[in-house]
Amino acid sequence: MPCGCSAWVAKMGSATAEQTPLPEKTRLYGVCDYYDAESLLTGDERRVLGRLRSFLDREARPVLADYWERGEFPTHLEQPLIDLDLMEPAEGGALRPRSTPARGIYQGFRIFELARTDASLATWYTAQAGLFRTAIRVGASAEQQEKWMPQVIDFSLKGVFSLTEPESGSDIAGGLSTTARREKTRDGDIWVLDGAKRWIGGAATADVLAVFARDVADGQVKGFLVDREADGVALEKIRGKTSLRMMQNAHITLSSVRVPESMRLHNVNSFRDVAAMLRAMRSDVAWIATGIQAGAFEAALSYVTGRHQFGRPLGSFQLIQEKLARMLGNVTASLSLVVRLTEQQAKGIYRDQDSALAKMQTCLLMRETVALARELVGGNGITLETDVARFHADAEAVYSYEGTHDINALIIGRALTGVSAFAP
Repeated sequence: MPCGCSAWVAKMGSATAEQTPLPEKTRLYGVCDYYDAESLLTGDERRVLGRLRSFLDREARPVLADYWERGEFPTHLEQPLIDLDLMEPAEGGALRPRSTPARGIYQGFRIFELARTDASLATWYTAQAGLFRTAIRVGASAEQQEKWMPQVIDFSLKGVFSLTEPESGSDIAGGLSTTARREKTRDGDIWVLDGAKRWIGGAATADVLAVFARDVADGQVKGFLVDREADGVALEKIRGKTSLRMMQNAHITLSSVRVPESMRLHNVNSFRDVAAMLRAMRSDVAWIATGIQAGAFEAALSYVTGRHQFGRPLGSFQLIQEKLARMLGNVTASLSLVVRLTEQQAKGIYRDQDSALAKMQTCLLMRETVALARELVGGNGITLETDVARFHADAEAVYSYEGTHDINALIIGRALTGVSAFAP
């Protein structure tokens, strides 16, 4: 459903109110981008995002409700999405030579576009383009990056970020219990991994798992690329989810898994190095939370401008308009926040408290926005027909992953006061 519709301005009900509908928009993001953050994109970037929009509207939207209800991922969309060449579009395919990284603002809007269609699609894509790519960009040596990064960009090496454990989520820094033991062999050093990881999205179709484990020799966290089909690796699909139902999350068990030294991420030598990855990745989740709000807002707006009650369009009622205004305010505030954060990161400014603030606040507003959308659609808001129910449910997973509200609040509080309130 297009975002740039002028029909959203309903008659105010007052005979003296001036009727001034918004003009038609030619931009990709119309009313949900109220302050025109899209203007920061280049024409080429907009064209790439336009290709993505066309694909999502044509191929993805018609099947999402069915796959969500079944709890299955639409795997037939994966290769066409990869073929769109979105991560680092080649020269002539839109943006720049592959040697020059895509701008952060383009990457953010790419996530936004995916999330305003579906949170699972956004999570699936960013598992590769955000989480796994960051693991390689930050954790791999220069030689490893030269070998692996081109394969990451074209998806010929698919990977997932495997950090969370069954008993450790928010306390993973101190609670990480998966172990790595180094052994010398005739063919070179190898590492033996034992433990478990949980909630790892996309693991079942990955080539490698970026696993973080504690070195038994020095107690420090190290990173490894583990072949998904290696001996000792067992994956189990997590069932019974009520959020992100399309995303396939796995419980991974590692039993004496042998990994060569060449597959260790050579720049990961403590949890401090993992934290640097999280600092860079948390902004992606804030963009997802913002996109979910836009999608829920658009779905609700379309509904109230098309449905009549008491002989009038729903959108003509004061209480409906008040909720629409609050939702738009939330989307606008969130988009302004993530755009500014992205601009700061483009300058090389990466601070824990900055990404924590963006993740915390956009997710807080997201929760309110999807709840208001559910209210506006009434009883139909609990069905998949209007898309609102899908956004409403999926928002709960995004609210929790990549740092809960409370954990991010404590990161910000530590920066503000200079005192850590984290439990020892």
